[in-house]
Amino acid sequence: MDSIVLRGVRAWGRHGADPGERERRQLFEIDATVWLDLQGAASTDDLTQTIDYAALHERLIRAVSTGSYALLERLAADLLEAVFLDARVARAEVTVSKPHLLAGSTPSVRLERPNPRFEPR
Repeated sequence: MDSIVLRGVRAWGRHGADPGERERRQLFEIDATVWLDLQGAASTDDLTQTIDYAALHERLIRAVSTGSYALLERLAADLLEAVFLDARVARAEVTVSKPHLLAGSTPSVRLERPNPRFEPR
């Protein structure tokens, strides 16, 4: 299966379990990999035969900026749902990170799941 990868998506949101974390916006970084059949796009050079990177980027940013969750696990699940809006996606992986949160270290959560809406072509 083919894949498209977006790395280093930066978005601001209000997520966190510690007191006060959801009171101010914080930076989150997202990496996403989506698996789908890219044969049509490769042979036709037609954007409608693939995932529009810009649209996917916007969906990820919107998911971070509009919700508010205590856990990165819940945010990552929401990001997967945003990816899975496109039924051509067979499977996806998202990693969401909070850069430099713990004395310079970066905690991350990675989820990889099949798309329940997948429709093979």
